[in-house]
Amino acid sequence: MAKPKRRYVCQACGSVATRWQGQCADCGEWNSLAEDAPATVFSAKHDLSSGGRPIEFAPLDAPGEVLKRRSTGLAEFDRALGGGLVPGSAVLMGGDPGIGKSTLLLQASAHMAKSGAETVYISGEEAAGQVRLRADRLGLGGAPVRLAAATSVRDILTTLAMMDPPALLVIDSIQTMHSDQIEGAPGTVSQVRACAFELIRYAKDSGAALVLVGHVTKDGSIAGPRVLEHMVDVVMSFEGERSHQYRILRSIKNRFGPVDEIGVFAMEGQGLAEVGNPSLLFLSGREQPVAGSAVFPAIEGTRPVLVEIQALIVRLASGATPRRAVVGWDSGRLAMLLAVLEARCGLNFSSAEVYLNVAGGYRLADPAADLAVAAALVSALADKPLGRDAVWFGEVSLAGEVRPVAHSGVRLREAAKLGFTSAFGPGEASEKRDGSRFAAIAMLPNLVDRIMGAS
Repeated sequence: MAKPKRRYVCQACGSVATRWQGQCADCGEWNSLAEDAPATVFSAKHDLSSGGRPIEFAPLDAPGEVLKRRSTGLAEFDRALGGGLVPGSAVLMGGDPGIGKSTLLLQASAHMAKSGAETVYISGEEAAGQVRLRADRLGLGGAPVRLAAATSVRDILTTLAMMDPPALLVIDSIQTMHSDQIEGAPGTVSQVRACAFELIRYAKDSGAALVLVGHVTKDGSIAGPRVLEHMVDVVMSFEGERSHQYRILRSIKNRFGPVDEIGVFAMEGQGLAEVGNPSLLFLSGREQPVAGSAVFPAIEGTRPVLVEIQALIVRLASGATPRRAVVGWDSGRLAMLLAVLEARCGLNFSSAEVYLNVAGGYRLADPAADLAVAAALVSALADKPLGRDAVWFGEVSLAGEVRPVAHSGVRLREAAKLGFTSAFGPGEASEKRDGSRFAAIAMLPNLVDRIMGAS
């Protein structure tokens, strides 16, 4: 067991020292240092002699109140949540600065307030007047949202205890909150953990849906202790590039719905507008067939999204070092796919620069994009455009095989709905085609022969 550390506290100014000395180093008072009581030492065994409160058990089929989801007034927000806000749930939303987190939550709060639900919006980063300016710009100035600017969790919980529990409680942001029960400045690990725990406990006890806004680090992860993501019920990421119009609200963790579900928004002058059919957004501007362009039917949660994958091959003079640049896809997976094309299909990319881009700034993590990327690379290398009415999907193995992927039927139905009449993919998907011509591709060399016109 670790020996408890001694500490001495100045009775005049409150400063802490690790050893006793005659004069306080901070205020200069003499004989003012007194030994403080040692901190409680952790013990793995509880002393039960003082008693405890017994807990009650209940069976899984015990009758209880059915929790009904509350709509936020934004269909795309509800989709990402799995159907709406669950009463008593805690949602953590992260995203880059300026991406639109506060705008989205202000719009959701205003829509819920206009529908008759009690909503509370507490800002720790902006003054109440600044939030009102944004609401006026968005045309939401008349919404009956309870607005406050505060950072003390004690004051917030005291105020909430004096009123009926709201349907939605927004805290923007958790890194600015401060509890006087914990030492440390706002944003420190202990402060974030303690403030989040108190607010989540209030949400569970009162039935209010709590949304916490979280800052992100430079690598995109939510700042603060990792335990914060375990404490909440839903973790959402608001993604997008500032140079692009669209924004994607992605569900990373959801105890009440599917994971990786997305909602798509477009940033406009009047705030964030919902995009009901994101495939049309990511496929815009494809009037003329161009070599190196392939359409891939991606799956995000339960939603199919058609995106365009673009490739460019530039031949270099001998001796130059080729460059590999990727936007929106995994660079390691591109290197693997180039190696398979060279080893299994005899194509030479070692003396060429390879550029790969997912149009619209979209980010792909679906392994089924391998075949579409390979088709775009071969098309760019041969300088032969692919069919404008075709989609490509399938996972490529190191042996050059095109392996089956999940949700083939959903991908094909979404492609047929948008007018794509032909599809290429693994053989198992041929049984799920829906009104479109399907060509099964078993090996990667078959893809190369089809694009280059070999027999």
